[in-house]
Amino acid sequence: MRLCGWLILLLRAAALATAIAEDTQSERLLFLSTQLRPIAEAQKMRNVVLKNFPREVEFVTSPPLSFLERLQNELQSGATPPDVIGALHGELQPLAERGALVPLAALAEKAVGRGMAGPLLAIGQFGSAQQHYIPWMQAGYISVANKRALAYLPSGADIGIDALSDDQLSAWAGNLQQNTGNRLLGFPAGPQGLMHRFLEGFLYPSFTRGVVRPFRSMEAEAMWAQFSALWKTVNPNSTNYNFMAEPLLSGEVWIGFDHIARVLDALRQKPGEFVAFPAPSGPRGRGYMPVIAGLAVLRTARDTAGAMALIDYLTRPETQIATARSIGFLPVLDTQLAAELEPGLRMGAAVLTKAETSTDALPALPSVGLGPRDGEFDKVFTDTFKLIVLDGQSPRTALDRQGGGPETFVHRGGRAMLTT
Repeated sequence: MRLCGWLILLLRAAALATAIAEDTQSERLLFLSTQLRPIAEAQKMRNVVLKNFPREVEFVTSPPLSFLERLQNELQSGATPPDVIGALHGELQPLAERGALVPLAALAEKAVGRGMAGPLLAIGQFGSAQQHYIPWMQAGYISVANKRALAYLPSGADIGIDALSDDQLSAWAGNLQQNTGNRLLGFPAGPQGLMHRFLEGFLYPSFTRGVVRPFRSMEAEAMWAQFSALWKTVNPNSTNYNFMAEPLLSGEVWIGFDHIARVLDALRQKPGEFVAFPAPSGPRGRGYMPVIAGLAVLRTARDTAGAMALIDYLTRPETQIATARSIGFLPVLDTQLAAELEPGLRMGAAVLTKAETSTDALPALPSVGLGPRDGEFDKVFTDTFKLIVLDGQSPRTALDRQGGGPETFVHRGGRAMLTT
């Protein structure tokens, strides 16, 4: 009788263990993301992008400012931790620094095999030997030119606009002004424009190979002097431009720079009239600011294998195309996928790939850890731009007037931009 009772208990325990294991595999995976929060985007993620994944996935979104707080509260309260995290580079960095993320070396190898650019993948290592996240989606900043402007390219630019230097851009804009009588180069320097991103992610890295520490350097002083000279060929209405699509479409501007989302209407409406290309290079290289959303796995994930399978699925070529078509974020694969995209997105994707894979590429990612003070950091750059370029103050006087500049924010707990 006793033996029979023990056998029954053992059988029940074995059945329970089997049921738990099966339940873990059949339970839905929890995917927490700071991206795709608008209802329409989240629904497309659930109903289109995740449709063909063999497991059920609960896609939950969280605002970036409460992202880390939410994770901490859930872990402390014993709530179910997410299996996969989807967030921007700067939002994942604190988790990597705390050792909270599972290394993803095997997935990184797969990503390389699928055509992901090495410099883009390396950004997910945060300067370490570990692959902390796998790039998932990207956006970025591009230059766009009306094809009529190509007739005025300077001599020496015959290698193509994909490899222009700052000097060649200046000569190009000067040729346009001289031959048309109009200042046809434009920047988004309006009240809601993203001029600060050009300064932080493109101009400073290209001339100083940094952003924060070389803010007041001699290289920065020379850079501001050169940019002030270029501004004499820039459309004066640039201080009113928030989005560059409209002045490009109207012909008020023939060459413009902006976030891809803010020029996409021009590329979509008249793809045959425009060409897109990377921002020009400076003395230290070709600065660019990738906007990268990555996928990571928490060490507290209930189903690590399932989480990695989901990341593998989301970085397959067919899933990358479905994401781009339905949501508008660009693929992170070096894209032979371009043929599958609409012409406007195709041009943008090609430019980002060219920037990432250029031999002089200098990726510069925004500072993280500033929270609500992020706007104050940006204001240092826009104020300096106004003093030097718009008000005509000497670069050295203006730079000294900013005191410690952006480095004071780093000393208060933020982190400097990554420039490699």
